[in-house]
Amino acid sequence: MNIDFVNIFQHTIPMDDFRLKWRFTDDIYNKLSDHHIDQLKPLDNVAAKFLCDYIEKTNLHINIPFKKDFFRITDKAKILEGNEKEIKKWLYHRGLPFEKLVFLSWDETNAMIVPWKLFMKYFDSFYYGGSDDLTIIDQSLEWALLFFHEDEIYFGTNKDFKPSETFTDIDFIW
Repeated sequence: MNIDFVNIFQHTIPMDDFRLKWRFTDDIYNKLSDHHIDQLKPLDNVAAKFLCDYIEKTNLHINIPFKKDFFRITDKAKILEGNEKEIKKWLYHRGLPFEKLVFLSWDETNAMIVPWKLFMKYFDSFYYGGSDDLTIIDQSLEWALLFFHEDEIYFGTNKDFKPSETFTDIDFIW
C-alpha cells in the first residue's frame, strides 16, 4: 500500500510503541497529561519513511535551512537559556490555526502528527537541541519549519508574512 497524505492517518501507532515516547510520558522529562498525549499521533516506520522521503524528494533542505528560492520569505529564531516564552510567541506569530494538524519528521523512523497548538505549547519536548533536526510541514508545503540542532529555528513561507525583528541581533549559522 502506497502512503500519501490522505491515508497517512491509518499509519499511527500507540504512544507506547513510539521510540521517543519518553519525551512525553516520563516524569524526568516532561510528562504530558493523558488528554494531550491522546492528541499526539506517532507514525509507524512506513509512514515516517514516507514523510522523510517526501521532504527529501522536494529538496527542501538541499541548502540549509531551505532550498534556494523554495520560499519567498524566511524567518529565524534562536533558542537561548530562559527564552521559552519568547519562542512560543515567535511560533504563535507563524499564523497557523491552533487546530491545524502538522507533520513532524525527525528522521526516517520517527515522525508524528500533532495539532499545532500542542506543538507550540510543548515545543521543547518535541525538540532537543544538540541532537535533533526536526522538520515540520503540512501537505501544502507552502511553509515549513526547521528546528536545527544548533538551537536555531527557521521558518519558510510563500505566503505574505512579515519576519520577526526579535532575533535580528543574534548571529545564526545560516
